[in-house]
Amino acid sequence: MSFLAFGINHKTASVDVRGKVAFDLQRLDEALLSLKQVKGVSEAVILSTCNRTEIYCAGEQSFNTEVLLSWLSDFHQVNQSHLKGCSFDFHDQDAVIHLMRVASGLDSLVLGEPQILGQLKSAYSSALEANTIQGQLGRLFEHSFSVAKRVRTDTAIGENPVSVAAAAVNMARQLFSDFSDNTALLIGAGKTTELVARHLKQSGIKKLMIANRTLARAQELSKLVDGEAALLGDIPDLLKEADIVIASTASALPILGKGAVERALKGRKHRPFFMVDIAVPRDIEPQVGELSDVYLYTVDDLKDVIDENVKSREGAAQEAEALIHKGAENFNNQHRASSVGDSLKRFRSQAELLQQQELEKALKTLRGGADIEQVLSQLSRSLTNKLIHQPTVQVRRAAENGKNHKADWLLDLFGIEVLDE
Repeated sequence: MSFLAFGINHKTASVDVRGKVAFDLQRLDEALLSLKQVKGVSEAVILSTCNRTEIYCAGEQSFNTEVLLSWLSDFHQVNQSHLKGCSFDFHDQDAVIHLMRVASGLDSLVLGEPQILGQLKSAYSSALEANTIQGQLGRLFEHSFSVAKRVRTDTAIGENPVSVAAAAVNMARQLFSDFSDNTALLIGAGKTTELVARHLKQSGIKKLMIANRTLARAQELSKLVDGEAALLGDIPDLLKEADIVIASTASALPILGKGAVERALKGRKHRPFFMVDIAVPRDIEPQVGELSDVYLYTVDDLKDVIDENVKSREGAAQEAEALIHKGAENFNNQHRASSVGDSLKRFRSQAELLQQQELEKALKTLRGGADIEQVLSQLSRSLTNKLIHQPTVQVRRAAENGKNHKADWLLDLFGIEVLDE
């Protein structure tokens, strides 16, 4: 059985190229069934995310990647030359390791991110539903999930945040350990703010308020995270309620000044503020950080935290790589053992057939009144002779042809010590 990992990802292709070969979920079954019709493909899984489109296959023979490249370009109606220079392929052992690295987050844009494992499990489930995976490729995916789980639990690969949004929320935790009693005010409604909002929501924030230059965008984002929308002009009133303030707009001038924060602190009876200014140029005046009961951080502060966390993850990645290579070795050992399964079944069936034949002879003899001890003795001799006859004949023939080493193989098969000459 051969394995193949083939496709494009964020390391090899631009976002425009990746978009051209992304698979629509509505057509995934169609794609899987079509892929399985490709010559040599016995099993197939398609993983399609914003950062990668990867095809995992298993077959009896080694794969011709040109055939897979042609299928991918034909299915998406994309010029094959656009894909040839940015596609990759891994075969057999390399394919096994690649899949395990992907599952563990070691091949991700953000090292150690956990979302890819869920995406890979969804791809596996889709292949199961389409009946395009079973046998060895199925066992490889299950084994890869197990290895990824061990990487997640036995290393610190995902413990420290390495995105601005996650780092900002993680820093807020240092001041407010339980978000269920806190309110957050997000200034701006761009992509970074959306990520911050999602992190806060997942962390159990009590209330989210989103203030933006245009109310429509603030309302759109508020619906996604069950928040409340407002305009930038509402910020002075919103500050009285907010414990966490995170700003990220494209404004050329500061939106939040020292005076507004001072007035809010008086109304809050100096209950502390945690503020993060992610914007460049700044959304929050630097002087705000001079106020008592205000903890103000900038994007540079976050960068220092993120850089330190990246170093931490890189160290954990080395531990993860060792676990992956061990996992790949274990899978390959199992794979090699299972590859002789049919032969072992035939060998056992033949032995059981001989046993049944000799037993029937012995029972027939006993029914004729023969002595029990003599029958048992004959049964053991006859069964032994039948079992060792063919191996003995084959070893003699091998010796006649100069292949004396097969005699040692025979002894090794039966656990008999080979004597030195």
